[in-house]
Amino acid sequence: MFNILNPAISDYMESLGRNTDDEVLLEMEALAREKSFPIIGRLCGIFLEQMTLSVRARRVFEFGSGYGYSAYWFTRAVGSAGTVICTEGNEQNVSRAKGFLERAGRWNRTQYHCGWAQDHFAGTDGMFDVIYNDADKTGYPEIWSLARERISPGGLYIADNSLWSGRVTTPAADDESTRAIQNHNLQVSSDEEFSSFMYPVRDGVLVARRHSPEDA
Repeated sequence: MFNILNPAISDYMESLGRNTDDEVLLEMEALAREKSFPIIGRLCGIFLEQMTLSVRARRVFEFGSGYGYSAYWFTRAVGSAGTVICTEGNEQNVSRAKGFLERAGRWNRTQYHCGWAQDHFAGTDGMFDVIYNDADKTGYPEIWSLARERISPGGLYIADNSLWSGRVTTPAADDESTRAIQNHNLQVSSDEEFSSFMYPVRDGVLVARRHSPEDA
């Protein structure tokens, strides 16, 4: 993954972030370095929290949750009355997430499911204030099609890796993941029921807000 931002700029922005002394957060980041596990990182975590707070979200669904790093930020934002529904294919990561989020005091705000994210989403009723997509990249177009109808008016769809280390700029990409992300980004940005933008930090975060009757 290449650096979208100058590393000095990233370091400066991170230095302004909160929770630099949070033991649980630091351990989660240390585990990512040790295992080369692709967490979203501090800047994107803060961004997710702020986006979630901005729409006063109380119900979040995650497609792809790993060991709970993004859920750490979402569970802070939804408050004690909120719920973050997480999906992860690896039982060990679910167990790790439980340990981390229990210590953070927010495991009771989560519903963690092990298995195929799309299946769990189909089996979960209701609308969501935020739907977050960080699952297998080839599934991005399918996930967008599933998610878009179940985002509350004024709610957000957020997708990680939307710049895909710059590979999305390749006109005739020869790998399935890149083509899927390119198609996904085009579908989201051209959807007339949503307004979207790209946050160019780490690997790119696409955010789309569903229009609300109150916008008129």
